[in-house]
Amino acid sequence: MDKIIVFFSFFILFLGNSYAKAEYYLTLRNEKVNLRQGPSFNHPIKLVYKKKFLPVLVIDKSYNFRKIIDHENNSGWIHITQLSKKKAALNNQEKSVIFQKPSKYSEPLALAEKGRLFLVKKCKHDWCKIKTENYTGWIMKKNLKGRL
Repeated sequence: MDKIIVFFSFFILFLGNSYAKAEYYLTLRNEKVNLRQGPSFNHPIKLVYKKKFLPVLVIDKSYNFRKIIDHENNSGWIHITQLSKKKAALNNQEKSVIFQKPSKYSEPLALAEKGRLFLVKKCKHDWCKIKTENYTGWIMKKNLKGRL
């Protein structure tokens, strides 16, 4: 009986910690989003994001606030009403080719610089269909960082 209690205690403790620390990406819902120093509206604003759909990594939560890290390693707290599940990603390579179809042998449409923001339409295997300003095409998934 003692072994069973120890096993279940360890199992619950292990699952509880791993579930609570799960990290995931969300995107900014609006053109202007405040990043705060703490998880309330009483905490001062650290910086203001001015890019809708920018992907951010959620690393913690406190009531209606989420602690995030952005692509430049800025961290702070954002209210959940300012976050979205819309799929978007940043190009994490110096140069990435956007192709017409999900194949390296397809016609290249454009060359994307590092940090370019893409709206992600769908992903298949190693490729994602993306949209950015004037181009809609396919890019290799390994070149993207964000909510896929």
